[in-house]
Amino acid sequence: MSRQQKTLDTGVIGTGSMGRHHARVYNELPESNLTGIYDVDNEQAAQVAAENGTESLGLDELLARVDAVSIAVPTVHHYEIAKQCIDQGVHVLVEKPFVDEQQQGEELIDLAEENDVQIQVGHIERFNPAVVALKDIIPDIDIISVKAERLGPPLDRTVKDSVVKDLMIHDIDILLWLIDENVSSVSALDSDEAYTTANFEFEDGSIGSLTASRVTQRKVRTLTITAHSCQIEVDYIDQTVEIYRHSLPEYIEENGDVRYRHESIVERPMVKNEEPLKSELSSFIDSAGSGEAPEVLGRDGLRAVEYVDKIEALVNQGGNSNE
Repeated sequence: MSRQQKTLDTGVIGTGSMGRHHARVYNELPESNLTGIYDVDNEQAAQVAAENGTESLGLDELLARVDAVSIAVPTVHHYEIAKQCIDQGVHVLVEKPFVDEQQQGEELIDLAEENDVQIQVGHIERFNPAVVALKDIIPDIDIISVKAERLGPPLDRTVKDSVVKDLMIHDIDILLWLIDENVSSVSALDSDEAYTTANFEFEDGSIGSLTASRVTQRKVRTLTITAHSCQIEVDYIDQTVEIYRHSLPEYIEENGDVRYRHESIVERPMVKNEEPLKSELSSFIDSAGSGEAPEVLGRDGLRAVEYVDKIEALVNQGGNSNE
């Protein structure tokens, strides 16, 4: 989307680990005027506001002053706060997961359309520079499979959401974005509540395999795309993309010994070194200011929640689901 020249008055609702970063970025973006911050913890809100040269406000006062806000509160409160914002004509970026219940998401989407308000959902990996680089590659390939691993050690903080809702949801969104086809079946298993795998089959025959873990003693964030013409490896952490083409396996003889050699051409597309959150919030401000559809729609966020719910149900049942 094109960068709008108009500066929007912005705000942040919730000053936890993500909300603090939203406030910082809104304060840094030239197209944003960080107008205020709200949190039920007045002391914490005041601290974050002071760090970013703005005010700690009551929720009603904040909504009366801003054009757009980020909602970075616990998921259970997303619906009620987003509804209040939309009722006041304020554009909203709702952190993932979009909502706790699918019906809540449907109501918010309908309400936003009635009030001419934009909803963007905070699936930040869409704005990872490595994923952005994929946009120029994906239209030219025929995807066979997508494999994603999102692994890491136990957290030193309490997270109420499951490993599927907290971590795998990122890769569910990317998978459904990459393979724009109907899902024909889903299966899922877990070992311990902090390690889950899910497998998707699509109507065009392509497949997806996702793994999320909070018990793996190494942080991994990778995506592998297999196509007829190439294999693409994405590292979300390093923000790199490698494309393997024209594989040339052969056997050679050296000093009487037969050895196997495998060579391929590796392409490394240029990837911009940008902070994903800064790109995400800039895109949100562009959408709010221009009226153009956001990069990640409320409908996208709702579809991710739909499959989170399916996977969590399957884990509990230990079975498969035909769509």
